[in-house]
Amino acid sequence: MNRGLVGAEGFQAVHYLDVAEPHICLYRDQTEIILTKTNGKRVLPNRELYGYGYDAYFITRDQEMLQDELQNSNVKIVRPLSNTDYSNKEFVIEDIDGRWIAFGIKSVNDDAATGD
Repeated sequence: MNRGLVGAEGFQAVHYLDVAEPHICLYRDQTEIILTKTNGKRVLPNRELYGYGYDAYFITRDQEMLQDELQNSNVKIVRPLSNTDYSNKEFVIEDIDGRWIAFGIKSVNDDAATGD
């Protein structure tokens, strides 16, 4: 069962549902994710709207540890940790609304990442 990112995954949720623009903030370490209310409308992931693309991309260092943590919490991994053709090391999860969220960083051997 995919429980999302709150709970065992270490995200803390703060609800702002009784305000002019209802939303929920998810916090973990130095990261804040803001989710807005859909008013009952279906969320359309970028890959459905445009044929490609992630819905969010987070730069992170400890990808192996994070991927293991999310996998152990039954978060759906749609692309396991690998090196991409654009010189990133990344993995991708799918959230409970079908959005693809990537966690990656430039590969250390990439000249563009070092400015050489």
